[in-house]
Amino acid sequence: MQNLRFCFLLFYFLVFSKGIAQEKFTLSGIITEEKSNETLIGVNIIFPSLQTGTTTNEYGFYSITLPKGTYSVVISYLGYSTIAETVELTSNISKNFSLINSLENLDEVVITENIEKLSIKKPQMSVNKLTASTIKEIPVVLGESDIIKAITLLPGVTSTGEGTSGFNVRGGAADQNLILLDEATIYNSSHLFGLFSVFNPDAIKDLRLYKGGIPARYGGRVSSVLDIYQKEGNSKQFHMNGGIGLVSSRLLTEGPLKKDKGSFLLGGRSSYAHLFLPLFDIDNIAYFYDLNTKLSYKINSKNNIYLSGYFGRDVFRIEDTFENTYGNSVLNFRWNHLFSDKLFSNLSFIYSDYYYDLKLSFVEFDWKSGIQNFNLKYDFKHYLTNNLKLQYGLNSVYYKFNPGEINPTTETSGINKFKLIDKYAFENALYVDAEHNLSDNVSISYGLRLSSFLRLGQDELNIYENDQAVIFNDDFKIYEKADPIDTETYKRSDIITSFINLEPRFSLAYQLNSNSSIKTSYNKMNQYLHLLSNTNAPTPLDIWTPSGKYIKPQSLHQVAVGYFKNFKDNKYSLEVESFYKTIKNRIDYIDGADLIANNAIEQVILNGKARAYGLELLLRKNEGRLKGWLAYTLSKSEQQTKGRTANEIGINNGNWYKTPYDKTHDISITTSYDWNNRLSVNANFLFQTGQPVTYPNGQYEYNDLHIPNYGARNENRLPSYNRLDVSLKYIPKQKKERKWSSHWVFSIYNVYNRKNAASITFGQNSDTGLNEATRLAIFGIVPSISYNFKL
Repeated sequence: MQNLRFCFLLFYFLVFSKGIAQEKFTLSGIITEEKSNETLIGVNIIFPSLQTGTTTNEYGFYSITLPKGTYSVVISYLGYSTIAETVELTSNISKNFSLINSLENLDEVVITENIEKLSIKKPQMSVNKLTASTIKEIPVVLGESDIIKAITLLPGVTSTGEGTSGFNVRGGAADQNLILLDEATIYNSSHLFGLFSVFNPDAIKDLRLYKGGIPARYGGRVSSVLDIYQKEGNSKQFHMNGGIGLVSSRLLTEGPLKKDKGSFLLGGRSSYAHLFLPLFDIDNIAYFYDLNTKLSYKINSKNNIYLSGYFGRDVFRIEDTFENTYGNSVLNFRWNHLFSDKLFSNLSFIYSDYYYDLKLSFVEFDWKSGIQNFNLKYDFKHYLTNNLKLQYGLNSVYYKFNPGEINPTTETSGINKFKLIDKYAFENALYVDAEHNLSDNVSISYGLRLSSFLRLGQDELNIYENDQAVIFNDDFKIYEKADPIDTETYKRSDIITSFINLEPRFSLAYQLNSNSSIKTSYNKMNQYLHLLSNTNAPTPLDIWTPSGKYIKPQSLHQVAVGYFKNFKDNKYSLEVESFYKTIKNRIDYIDGADLIANNAIEQVILNGKARAYGLELLLRKNEGRLKGWLAYTLSKSEQQTKGRTANEIGINNGNWYKTPYDKTHDISITTSYDWNNRLSVNANFLFQTGQPVTYPNGQYEYNDLHIPNYGARNENRLPSYNRLDVSLKYIPKQKKERKWSSHWVFSIYNVYNRKNAASITFGQNSDTGLNEATRLAIFGIVPSISYNFKL
């Protein structure tokens, strides 16, 4: 009891002792963009005389408690004019601020003191942020701005392949990334099999990628969190903007439902290249469309409600033989409530759905699969003192998995109707996060997440001898499917298997001086969902499956340490980070695994482990006519699946082997040069070590056929990948009285026309009968042009 009392008194002293003798009051409010009333995320509210401050949360709210007095407060945000005001704090004050876009304000307040040094003090590390304007400046294939392509230019992030929308973070798989759009899970982030991402850059307000030191409010994936928020819409006046490109166009409208109280946002995109295919006697079709929408309404000063949604579909058809339709649907209702000037809450009801449909006319059947979830989130942010902020909440998700359903499309079809067994699960979590300033030089962030996963009852579950769905053949030294010895039937309310895990999170920052700091972090995370795929990049056909009796949840431990420095009043910044992570129960497949339409997927899966480690460097130039960054990553990513007994050889003889996401060297250079007010040039260069693959190491002849023999898994590599992209933005001269503004973007993807290998396959030449290698390159040089407008 005495020890407990001592701990409580020590905690009380650390948190509250600095202000015991001083009367304190709270300044709180909302910060918005002046012309649209759009709330702004991450705005700096700085009190220079106290060398302290805070930032706005995801809904533009801020709160800070200070001793009684009169202070100068500085409000700053990238791309907006800085506000400097004097605040007399003699009572609790609610004060809102509106910021003006710096391009529209000629009388900008200039603060000589660097007001963005606060980021050096924060313990959060391994986080990258990109604005919509930066994303739009990056040259991409076919001229369509792409969020996923943009983040692959950051350290520790690599593309899953040429022309794909999946991404890998710190040597992890694509399914280990949690992708959120307005808090709703996006299960497939690509359009047209990876040529475009599903995110409309015109509708995006904020983007953050967490690679490590991930806060406890996030869970369910073990590599990263990509958290994206949509705009709320303009509650002051109607606006419209869009763009017309060679293969796709987009349009976004926003305006008030009730001035200064409510707003709407409606955005759409569609590709139309397929409309021109009949001119060339081509019967094929490939197109996508998506819709972003959001309604926002301010009930009063303490309550706001939001309804946001996304709907997207892709259609791909080859004549009358093949038709593929797939896409995401999400809907989110949110209620923001301010209990007091120190306690902010957000309640969300979220629906997410991923749908996949494949019609094969030549065999007369229709294949459908997908995943649905219903999500309840209740989050609180509590500003206890200026030195201690808490975030806590709960999260419950109900899943329904449809592994596949086959229906005949004609009465004469020889295909019988077949339904794979649906699966159900329930995932819950409680979390608490604390951000604590211990002294002027030391700040820490610590949290704990309690996660649980319940595999619910299903119509039928296979039972195996010794609970082993995969057996080892000692004679042939190979893994084979085990035959079920029985089946078991459950009610939906039954619990087949349950998992409970504690997930601690910790970050620390030590400020060396006003311009530099060192940081370190640790996080443990668990992933209960797995993506079944025999490709390195996400495809629409991939199937999600839950953890259960035979498939264990993945478990991550990650540590990171870094050095951070600002140069010349924040004109330049340097970030250097090193990380090491291990993952238990990473799924691996036996040789020859069949993943499609498999009602007993546990028969081809083994549980292994993975590890990744590396060094990341990010050097930025933040100001001036020339801006940009240099990113470099040196890393290694490996996987191992040992035998379960002394007789079993495991996968790859139980040895560590390179994962398909192992890229030893990854270099990207991104630049933007403002030639003048109407002309700017952008360029980016990428170099990556080639993707690990398995090549034949010999061949043998059987019945006059030359059959290749393959070596160890992933012991070879594709040739290294590199390319240069450039774009030019031109703004025509505009009359001052015109509300219409526009600009042209001319871009060239892969300027020097390098044929980067997407794959190298080996087969038999029909003429010579000999084996030969075939190199596939998806893109050469791709010029494009787009016209963008704003009203």
